[in-house]
Amino acid sequence: MRHRMFGRQLSRDTEHRKAMRRNLVQSLFEHGKVRTTLPKAQEVRAMAEKLITLARSQSLTARRRVIAILQDRRLVDENQDFVTEGNKTVIQKLFNEIAPKYAKRNGGYTRIIKLSDYRIGDGGSLVLLQLLTEEAASDGEKKKVRRSAGLRRQRNERRHQFASRLAKGNKAGSDAAPAATEAAAPEASA
Repeated sequence: MRHRMFGRQLSRDTEHRKAMRRNLVQSLFEHGKVRTTLPKAQEVRAMAEKLITLARSQSLTARRRVIAILQDRRLVDENQDFVTEGNKTVIQKLFNEIAPKYAKRNGGYTRIIKLSDYRIGDGGSLVLLQLLTEEAASDGEKKKVRRSAGLRRQRNERRHQFASRLAKGNKAGSDAAPAATEAAAPEASA
C-alpha cells in the first residue's frame, strides 16, 4: 500500500534519495543551473521552489528550517576550490542573493529545458534545470517576437504581402472600373 506516500523513488533507498536531492538543490543554488535527468529535475524543482519561498521571508525561523533541510556547505568556484572571500555558504547565497530577486514573484522560480543529447551509459534523456534570471522573469511584460531567418517563414511572408497588394489593387481597380464604364456609357449614347 502507498497511502499518503508522495515523490519519486528514483531507484534509491531513502537516505541516498534525500542526499541526492539535497546535493542537487545546493548545486542549483550555487551555480544557477544543473544538468540532470527529467525525473530528478522534477523532484529537485519542487524542493528548490519550496526553499526559495521559505527564504523570501528572511526570518530566523525560515533560515533555521532551510539549514535543517539543506545541511549547509561552502561555495566552490569552477576549479572546485572553496571561495575564499568571506567564506560564503549556500544558505547565505540563497538568503542574500537568490531570494531577494524573487521577492515580487509568486512561485515559478525555476525552469526545465529539455536537451537534445542523451546520457552515454544508459541513454537517459537529459534536461537543464535552471533558476530564472531577471530578464526571463520580466519577459512576461515584454514578450518580443524574434524574427526568424528561416526560408519558409520569409516565403510565407512574401506571399501574404503579395496577396494583400493584390487585394488592395482589386479594391482600387473595382472602384475605378465602374466609374470608367459609366463615363464610357454617355459617350456611346451621344
